Amino acid sequence: MRKLLSILLVVCLCAASGCQCFQCEETKSEPAPAPTPAPAPKPAPAPAAAYYTATQLYNNDCCGTLKLEKILPQTVTMNAPFEYTIKATNLTDKTLSSVVITERLPQNFKYISSSPEGKLAGQILTWQLDSMGPNEAKTMVVKGQATSEGWLATCADATYIIPACAKTQVVQPALELVKNAPAEISICDPMQVTFTITNKGTGEARNIQITDPLPAGLTTMDGSSQITMKVDSLPAGRSATKTVQIKATKTGTYENKAVAAADGNLKSESNVTRTKVTQPVLAIDKTIGREWEYGGRRVEYTITVANKGDGVARNTVVTDTVPAGVEQLQVSGGGTQSGGLITWNVGDLAPGASKQFTVSYIPTTLGKISNTATAKAVCAQDVSKSASVEIRGIPALLLEVVDVADPIEVGQNETYVITVTNQGTATATNLKIVCMLEDTMQFVSADGATRGSAEGNKVTFAPLASLNAKAKASWKVTVKAAKEGDVRFGVVLNADQLDRDVQETESTHFYK
Repeated sequence: MRKLLSILLVVCLCAASGCQCFQCEETKSEPAPAPTPAPAPKPAPAPAAAYYTATQLYNNDCCGTLKLEKILPQTVTMNAPFEYTIKATNLTDKTLSSVVITERLPQNFKYISSSPEGKLAGQILTWQLDSMGPNEAKTMVVKGQATSEGWLATCADATYIIPACAKTQVVQPALELVKNAPAEISICDPMQVTFTITNKGTGEARNIQITDPLPAGLTTMDGSSQITMKVDSLPAGRSATKTVQIKATKTGTYENKAVAAADGNLKSESNVTRTKVTQPVLAIDKTIGREWEYGGRRVEYTITVANKGDGVARNTVVTDTVPAGVEQLQVSGGGTQSGGLITWNVGDLAPGASKQFTVSYIPTTLGKISNTATAKAVCAQDVSKSASVEIRGIPALLLEVVDVADPIEVGQNETYVITVTNQGTATATNLKIVCMLEDTMQFVSADGATRGSAEGNKVTFAPLASLNAKAKASWKVTVKAAKEGDVRFGVVLNADQLDRDVQETESTHFYK
């Protein structure tokens, strides 16, 4: 069994100022002390906040920096392959960069291979280790054979860099702007718009400005055509919400979006919001069957209220005035009367919807009766509608004829009293009374509401210009009983409102 000898052959310590190499032949001995390095520079002043700093002293003079160890057989046979080991150890708690191990092979050594594979140039074998972490060790195995008797002397050295490393974090803020607005709103209500700005990046966003140019028809509450808001800073992963109220000056559908900008050319456009601004428009109608009606008959009105707009008419109320001179009032649809006003609480009236009510009463006076219905709702213009009806009267004439004394002795006077009563509701005009005498009667006199005159067997009274409703007028005709018999006194009445004569006869018994 071949005995192995552990020796340190050549150790080269390299820094920015160059490399120092040392040779030792003691078994398992440590490398010779490195030359005393130049005094380490004084640490630089601490940088401003938010920066990293690193300081590296080269050529640690207490314990060494990089140790190279070689393990070779004590003896080898010429032309027989053998292996030996090179071990590199980082003796520090620093990372060594750009580490290169160089093995100088003697002329009487034939290289076969290495693990890891090194790069051979002539008799110089190198390994590019790039970097070695704190206290890290790496092993290289070289395989070859001696080509002549004698000693094989190989030299290894190493170069490295202990960098002064510092790091700073590179961040990239990223903005996301979300806008929320109601889908529909009444023109009378303020529109509440909410903006949520979120930093979805990796650093703080500063001096964020949110702008929202408003389309024509929308303004801020103070009349501006643009919403402008500011957020001073927003850490990564955080959100900020801003709410503002705006108002509409006209109905319609409005679409727009907002933009957020911040330092570092950051920019984000929001989603497009679409809001419909609506308004209720009330219409009212009041109708009656015909423009006139006879007194004493029931008169009925129909009131219709409708929403012709595109918004809900909230808290709709309909009122109707009660005219003077009516009685027996009747109201439909849950209306209530208080004094001279009827009220219907309709509630909300949807666009295109309508409600209908009726009011009826019996007039107690003649003439024209007018009253007005009105509809009101939140955010709607008040509307009114009046309706009129003429209440007409009907004269109803009652003709009565009575004799004062019956029977009457021939030669005596008989008086007939003629009474006309207007039992109707209208004035009768141009009343005419004509009396007919039989040959048993002799005219004596005529008087009363108008002057009378006799011609032959006919007594005619001058026309009575008018007779008011519920009024009476009377006339008297006196005759002398000329001969006995069952006689008749006839009276004929006519007026402008009568299409045919009214006749009345009174019988009287004349005797001897």
